[in-house]
Amino acid sequence: MSKKNHDSDVAFIRALAELLRENDLTEVEVMRDYGEDDSLNVRVSRQQPVAAPVAAAPVAVAAAPAAAPVAASAAPTTEAETDPANHPGAVPSPMVGTVYLQAEPGVPAFVSVGAQVTEGDTILIVEAMKTMNHIPAPKSGTVKRILVGDGDTVEYGAPLVIIE
Repeated sequence: MSKKNHDSDVAFIRALAELLRENDLTEVEVMRDYGEDDSLNVRVSRQQPVAAPVAAAPVAVAAAPAAAPVAASAAPTTEAETDPANHPGAVPSPMVGTVYLQAEPGVPAFVSVGAQVTEGDTILIVEAMKTMNHIPAPKSGTVKRILVGDGDTVEYGAPLVIIE
């Protein structure tokens, strides 16, 4: 590899790191092909700081001390309810990008809660690297939850919608 390619690769990696920081992403992976037998594979990742929930826990307990035990005993929560990614009807994001719930501003959303979808219907768009990727419904059913908002940034594998 020539010195010129090395300098451009370093600039490219710095740009990827800046992209992570600007969009609050944790990881991005890219492969560049320069020609036959010459390519660059780059994965840039960072750890997200984990905030201690110490301050939030006493506020939640003080707000409704008697209601929490009643709610817990009346409706036991399953793992699918606490983490939407584990729900069998969750549609995961196939890529890192920005979510759009409608084709363009001012038009109705592709889907709404309670809407019936058939397999292959577009349920939303994920923009990645200036490309609009239509995300199809993997199965027919009813949209039970929309887990992202218009303009939200999503990670690969993040749950987008729950279809049952």
